[in-house]
Amino acid sequence: MKIKLNEFFRRDVDGVDVLLTDSPEVKAQVKKHKKTVKDAIVWSIVGTLLFVLVLNVVILPLTGKCARVERVTDYVGDNQYIAFHKPEGLMLSAHRAGGVLEPEETMAAFKQCMEEAQRENYKVDILEFDLHLTKDDVLVLMHDHEIDRTSNGTGKICDMTLAELKTYNFGYNFQTEDGVYKYRDKSDAELENVRIVTLKEVLDYVEKVARPDKTMNYVIEIKDGGDAGRRAMNKLYRMMVEYKMIDRTVFGTFQSEISKYVDECNALGVFEQEVVRSAGITEVLDFYFAFLYGNTNAKFNFEVLQIPMGFNGFFDLSTKEFIDFAHSMGIAVQYWTINDPDDVAKLQANGADCIMTDNPKMAYEVLHRNDK
Repeated sequence: MKIKLNEFFRRDVDGVDVLLTDSPEVKAQVKKHKKTVKDAIVWSIVGTLLFVLVLNVVILPLTGKCARVERVTDYVGDNQYIAFHKPEGLMLSAHRAGGVLEPEETMAAFKQCMEEAQRENYKVDILEFDLHLTKDDVLVLMHDHEIDRTSNGTGKICDMTLAELKTYNFGYNFQTEDGVYKYRDKSDAELENVRIVTLKEVLDYVEKVARPDKTMNYVIEIKDGGDAGRRAMNKLYRMMVEYKMIDRTVFGTFQSEISKYVDECNALGVFEQEVVRSAGITEVLDFYFAFLYGNTNAKFNFEVLQIPMGFNGFFDLSTKEFIDFAHSMGIAVQYWTINDPDDVAKLQANGADCIMTDNPKMAYEVLHRNDK
């Protein structure tokens, strides 16, 4: 018996090939042959997938310190957030308005960044904070969706009115660096600056009182998604127009539909002034692999990367080579959350454009250690 074109034949006494179709012997061999072919296809696919996985997750990331473009020592484009080459160097951003020094995203934190910073001889270039919509459609500052972690209350911001939120102490769980709960057992008057704060209250203070020369920059993230996120974005845009701060603000969100909404509003002219935004999560991954493959022809809708230095020591996003690649494509690179002095120094040396830190006083001292 022989196999010919995947069919089984037996030559008869006259030398004629006779097709065999129904014998158990033939059926068993057909089944065995099909299984062999199927196994070969499956293992070929598995092997290819494993190769692609190892290439992209292990091999290429290990080449992250290999240059994809020529060393970038200057920048002549129009992205104002690329700052490494400027005389003043990278910009210093107070993450959540400096959550190590005062309760995050409260008026106490903003006053620390403005008034205490001046007295203590350091300066913040950018204020970073997050926005949520309350039940009665007011933009308030808060990182989490719930108030449990930072206040003496419990529940979601979207389920409470501004008046309800104002009753809670948002410094209740704040500890100083020496472990003291400085905002517990205080009178209402003493808690005035650690109540939840609205976007309007912050901008009235910063733009009209603390920094009326219009030199403060902002990184503002909308936490809400869906319809709430779009409403929040519309409100934020109107507020940015009112305070003449669009050209000083980078907008960000982890909600991909809100990033898409901003792109559409920019493209269709719904936003008369274009809103600059940072990359979303999937866009960061797209950019990272563009870097790994040296794809300088890739196109992106964002002007700023706001990223961590890496992930548990892997996927190093803080190398000079990665930053040079971004700058060569006209994209600024801003890092969060940088609370270690050595990391501050490393990013400064590698040409980062901004660091966001919970401790701006520490970071300022590192950045300007050679000025004295």
